[in-house]
Amino acid sequence: MSAVPVTRGSREGSGRREGGVLVYLAALLVVIITLGPVLYAVLGGFRSNAQLAADPAGLPDPWLLDSYRRVVTEGAFWTYALNSVAVAVITTVVTVVLGLMAAYPLARYQFRWREPLFMVFVVGLLFPATVAIIPLFILVTRDLSLGNTWWGVALPQAAFALPMTIVILRPFLMAIPRELEEAATVDGASRLQFFWRILLPLSAPGAITVGVLAFVGSWNAYLLPLLLLRGDMKTLPLGVADFSSQYSSDTAGVFAFTTLAMIPALIFFLAMQKRIVSGLQGAVKG
Repeated sequence: MSAVPVTRGSREGSGRREGGVLVYLAALLVVIITLGPVLYAVLGGFRSNAQLAADPAGLPDPWLLDSYRRVVTEGAFWTYALNSVAVAVITTVVTVVLGLMAAYPLARYQFRWREPLFMVFVVGLLFPATVAIIPLFILVTRDLSLGNTWWGVALPQAAFALPMTIVILRPFLMAIPRELEEAATVDGASRLQFFWRILLPLSAPGAITVGVLAFVGSWNAYLLPLLLLRGDMKTLPLGVADFSSQYSSDTAGVFAFTTLAMIPALIFFLAMQKRIVSGLQGAVKG
């Protein structure tokens, strides 16, 4: 019986399959590391403190709703949630509007300092809000008198979200054919009319992408609200910290509060996931 020769193609195919298996295993490991703490917190909210003390790694037995019910019946949770929604919505709207207005001339106009100006926004990606937190605190509270207000938190967050917004939106606007603008000009449309009636609808995927990123980033922000907000103006991340300090012995309640605080942003992100992926793909292609 003759041996079957191993060809180069079969070896390459076997190598690709092994590489694919390793990639899937690595992805599975990342998913476990990422979702493990989240699932533990969600399930911990359905347990009692006695169950958590007796078997920290166990499943709820029986499943209890007391912790979640206690959190949602407290007025403080909804106050924090309202503040988070307001700040996130203001941040998102300001980021998208100003981002589109800044990306439009950087993408469609030809002027001398266009590329250096764009590089300023690119370099802005390297500087998080943390590096300017003290000057921001002084500017917002003393000079603008916006301390302990929604706008005082939303405006700096929008400013630091603008670099990423412009970097994503510029390729979208550049990819729109100039023939459309020329045709609109022939029909009597001004540049402003072309921007509102044609450019904005065509760049909707990119605008949705940066809007979702700005919303989720604002929802999860902690340091800037910590410095600028007090009392009933606090957002949910600050509410989680206050609840954890006030009810440090109520581990199940802390898990329930944390879970409910992250659900809105998680649902919003998952609902817009396909649009985010298509928007980022469009930015790369552009």
